[in-house]
Amino acid sequence: MRVVIAEDNALLREGLILLLTSAGHEVTAAVVTGPEVLPAILEHRPDVAVLDVRLPPGLRDEGLRAALDARREIPGQPVLVLSQYVEETYAAELLRGGAAGVGYLLKDRVGRVDEFLDALDRVADGGTALDPEVIGELLTRRRDDPLGPLTPREREVLKLMAEGHDNATIARTLVVTERAVSKHIGNVFLKLGLPPSDSGHRRVLAVLAYLNRT
Repeated sequence: MRVVIAEDNALLREGLILLLTSAGHEVTAAVVTGPEVLPAILEHRPDVAVLDVRLPPGLRDEGLRAALDARREIPGQPVLVLSQYVEETYAAELLRGGAAGVGYLLKDRVGRVDEFLDALDRVADGGTALDPEVIGELLTRRRDDPLGPLTPREREVLKLMAEGHDNATIARTLVVTERAVSKHIGNVFLKLGLPPSDSGHRRVLAVLAYLNRT
C-alpha cells in the first residue's frame, strides 16, 4: 500500500513512517504543512493519505481542508484523518461528502497498532473507519434523539456498524450469532426508515446520511 503522511509532530510522523514501513507499506511522501498536502497527493496518488486535522501554518483545520480538497480533485481518494480530540464539526464536515474511503480516528488509536492498521486497510479499500468516541458524538448530537426507538442492543449494533465492522466482527464483539446480528440490523433500518443492506460500507453511508440530516 502506498501512503502519504501529513503530520507536523516529528515524533509521531517518524513513528508512523516506521510503523507503516514495518507493516510492508510504502510511505511515498511525509509532509508537515497544510499547503504541501494536496500537491503531494496529486503527485503520488497514494492508496490512502493519513492526515492530522491541524497543520501549520495556522494549526486549525488545514489538514481537514486538504483532505476535502484532495477528495474533490480525486473523487474517492481514501483519507484517514487523525485528531487529538473529538471535534464533531470536523468529523461531520468530512463525512458530508460521503463516507466511502473515509476514516476519522483519535491519535491515541495509533498506539493500538493492530486496530490502526486494520482501520487503514478498511479506508484504503473504500470502507469506513470511525473512532468509537466520534461515533458516540454523532449518535448523541441531535436533541430530538432520532435513535430513541432503538433498544440498547440495537444501539450497540448501530455503533459497531458505523465504525465500519462487518456482521462477523459485530457477532464476535457482542458474543452473539451472525443471525442475531442480521436481525438487529434489520430492526435498526426498519426503525430508522432506511433501506436494509448488508453490502459493506453502503449501510454505513445510509446510517451516517440519516445521522447527519438537519
